[in-house]
Amino acid sequence: MSKSIVDLVDQLPTGGLTVSLLKSLDFVAPGEWQNTVGFVNTIKTVTGEDDEDLIQQIGERAIYLFNDKSQGYQTALWLYQTVDATDRALGAAALANKVGEKIPLLGFLNSVTPKPDKAQTIDLTLKLVAELVAFCQINGIPGDSIGDFVASLGEYSGESLIRMVALVCVDGLIPLGPDFISKAISGLNQTNPQELEKNSTFQNIKDVIPGNNSAGKLNFIGESFDSVKGWMSGLVSANNLTPQKVVHNLQSFADIADDKLDYLAAFLDVSTNYYEHTGTQTLAHRLIERAVAEI
Repeated sequence: MSKSIVDLVDQLPTGGLTVSLLKSLDFVAPGEWQNTVGFVNTIKTVTGEDDEDLIQQIGERAIYLFNDKSQGYQTALWLYQTVDATDRALGAAALANKVGEKIPLLGFLNSVTPKPDKAQTIDLTLKLVAELVAFCQINGIPGDSIGDFVASLGEYSGESLIRMVALVCVDGLIPLGPDFISKAISGLNQTNPQELEKNSTFQNIKDVIPGNNSAGKLNFIGESFDSVKGWMSGLVSANNLTPQKVVHNLQSFADIADDKLDYLAAFLDVSTNYYEHTGTQTLAHRLIERAVAEI
């Protein structure tokens, strides 16, 4: 790992498009997510401690755990980063001078290309599998523990919950529409292993996806997605979520026309990294909780 966990948490942005996006989704999980940044600040927030010596000890233990290669923390972080690593250069450069004012999206639409539904489906399902595998890595359980993951999903809170809310809204509803769950399942059923292999995200993370070969991994991706469809549809119906409702909330920071949803999906893809941002926060929380338990 090139950066320490301390640097990663210290360098999380306090503003910008990713943070605006996550804040705009607060209506689905009110008050759940606070954008906690800074490693020492995160220790204080998680533990409620203000004893400097104890904070120092907790921090050192957390760093030790993160650096221990036999633990899954680095793999989990790498998954959150890799699954989010779309080309963000466009977004970053164009948005640098837009902070604090509404972002007009029309100019961007020339520079982003919507993905076909099938590519969007593979992206959505790979992000979900990354969440599942990262969960298993963080908790030190086998990577194919679908049941454990689904059971824990009902107890997700804070940054983990807002990440899954964003997955449903930004990678599900906006690009694929209100029936994104059935679309994704039928899309996966019509995907063959060769098509999956052409996906760059799959190429990057395939070694940690359970399965002996691409066909086995495709099967696992399908099983994983199928296992969370109940949770996802529950989230959608409990909040009466529609693409329009999500976009309406995004309009707090961007001028978006409702009829450009496929472009909006592409734009959010290149200009935000909500998986990496909240994944780093989740990892810091878990490390700190474990460090406290071990001191």
